[in-house]
Amino acid sequence: MNSKSDDTSIEARARRRVARKMRFYIHALVFVLVNLGLYAWHAVNGSPRSMMLPLMGWGIGLAVHGIVTFVGLQGDGLRSAMLDKEVERLRRREAR
Repeated sequence: MNSKSDDTSIEARARRRVARKMRFYIHALVFVLVNLGLYAWHAVNGSPRSMMLPLMGWGIGLAVHGIVTFVGLQGDGLRSAMLDKEVERLRRREAR
C-alpha cells in the first residue's frame, strides 16, 4: 500500500471519529439547552420538580451515548493491536 492511500484511509478514519464525537457534543448541547428551557418554563408555570423524571431519563441516555462513543473510540486502538498480533501470528505460522 502506498502512502497516498494510507493517508486517505487515515483521513477517512479520522473523519468518522470526529463525526462520532461531534454527534455526542451536539446531543449534549441540545440536552443542556432543552433542559434549561424546561427548567425555566416549569419555574414560572409550575414545580421544577415535575421535570426531574425526563431530565434523569435523558441524562441516562446521554451518559450511555457518551460511554458508547468514547469507549468505542478507545476500542479502535485495542482492535488495531489485536489485528496486528493476529497478522503476526499468521505470518509466523506460514513461515514454518
